[in-house]
Amino acid sequence: MTLLRFAVALWLVLGSAGFAAEPFARVKIEDTGRIVPGQQVRVDVEVFVPDFFTSPPQFPLFDLPNALVTLPDGRALNMVETIDGVQYAGIRRTYAVVPTAPGTFTLPPAVITLGYSQNGKPVPGQTTLPETRFTVAEPSGGTATALTFAARGLTITQSFDRDPSTLKVGDALVRTITVFAKDTQAMLIPAVPVVTVAGMKQYPKSASIADGVQAEDRTTGSTRTETTTFVAEIAGAIEIPAVSYPWFDIDAQAKAIAALPGTPVKVSKATPARTGLAPQLEQTDPGSDRTWPSKATLAAAAALLVVLAAICWLFVKTLPWMKRRLRAFADGAWVSERRSFKRLMAAIRVSDPMTVYRHLEDWTRSAGYGSIGDWVNASGNGDVVREAEKLQRELFGPDRDRPGFNRAALSKSVRAARKHSENREGIARPSALPKLNPDSAAIG
Repeated sequence: MTLLRFAVALWLVLGSAGFAAEPFARVKIEDTGRIVPGQQVRVDVEVFVPDFFTSPPQFPLFDLPNALVTLPDGRALNMVETIDGVQYAGIRRTYAVVPTAPGTFTLPPAVITLGYSQNGKPVPGQTTLPETRFTVAEPSGGTATALTFAARGLTITQSFDRDPSTLKVGDALVRTITVFAKDTQAMLIPAVPVVTVAGMKQYPKSASIADGVQAEDRTTGSTRTETTTFVAEIAGAIEIPAVSYPWFDIDAQAKAIAALPGTPVKVSKATPARTGLAPQLEQTDPGSDRTWPSKATLAAAAALLVVLAAICWLFVKTLPWMKRRLRAFADGAWVSERRSFKRLMAAIRVSDPMTVYRHLEDWTRSAGYGSIGDWVNASGNGDVVREAEKLQRELFGPDRDRPGFNRAALSKSVRAARKHSENREGIARPSALPKLNPDSAAIG
C-alpha cells in the first residue's frame, strides 16, 4: 500500500512538472575577450519549447542604441535538450551586433512568437529575450571616434586588365581592388580611399560586396570589390599613387594599415591614323590572251546541266498526268460529281423517295450517264438493278402499298457501283445523246 501511494505521488509530481513546462529563450554572447567599437559581436539566441515546435519561432530585429543590429541569412540550428526531466526542442539563430561607441549594451526584451505541442495539441506561445549585457571598451592607442573599421585577417589586393607600361594616349586601364576581411559583414567594409592620377581620367563603378567568400587559404569572410577605369590623356611617365587602408585588428587589439603600392604607368603617343588607302593595280599577264575557266567552274556547270536534264525528264514523264488533271479541273466534272454523290448519300439516309430519286438522277448525269437506266445497265450489278427497280416501283408502279426500297441496301449498292466504275479506266461511259447510226439489229 505504501509503495502504491509513493508511485501515485511520483506520477502527480512528474505530471505537474510536465504541464508546467513553458517556452523559454536563452542568449549567449560570443566570447571574444575585449570588444571595441566597430567590431562585430555574435549574439546566439536559442528558443526552447517542450515536446516539439508546430510553427518555427519568429526572430525579430530589435533596436539597440549606438549599435547596428542585423540577422544575417543563415541556416537555423535545431537542438534537443533534457532539462529537469523534460525534453525540449530548440532552434538557434545568430544576430550580428556592431557597436559604434564604447559603453555597456543591454539587449531589449524582444518578443519571439512561436507554436508548440501541448498534450498532443498545437498551441500558440511566445517568449522574450532575457536581459543580457556586454561591454564595449575604448580602442587602444586612440579614441573611438578615430576608429574606422574592426575585423580579423584583413587583406587588400589589386589587379589590372593589361600591362600598365604599354599604354598609348586614349587607351583605357582597368584596376580592380578587393578588400577581404573575416568576422564582419560585407556591407560594413569601408570604401577604398580615392586617389587622383594626373594625366588620366577616372571612371569608377559601383562597388560589389559579398558574404561567405572563401579565400585562397580556405578561410571564409566578406569582400568589397571596387573597379576603376583610367583613360590616358597625355603621353609620358605617370604613376597611380599608393593606397593606405586603415582598420583595427581585433586579434592584435591595435590599429593597422593595409597598403597597396604605387603603380608606374608608361603612356606613348598614339599612332596617327591613315587618311586614305593606297591604290592597288590589278596585275595582268600580258602574254596570256585567253582565260580558261577553273575546275570548280567546270564542275558547277556540269552539275547544272545534270539538274536541268533531270527536270526535263520529269516534265516529260508527268506531262500526260498534268494534262488529264488540267482537263478535269477545267471541266469541273470531278467537283460536281463529288458534290452530287454526297447529296445523294444524305438523301438516301433521311429524305423521302421522290427526293432520293431526284438526287440519284442528278448524280448519274454528273457522272456522265444519260439517265438512271443507262447507269443501271452500265453497272452490271444485280444489287443496283434490284434496288433501283424497288425505288421506281414505289414511286411510279401500280402497287405502291408494297414495302418500299431498302435505304441501306441502296446506299451500299450505289457506293459499290461508283467504286467499280472508277476502277474501270479506259471503258467509255455511255453517251447521253442517242446514236446517230443505229446498228443493223436495231433496224431489223
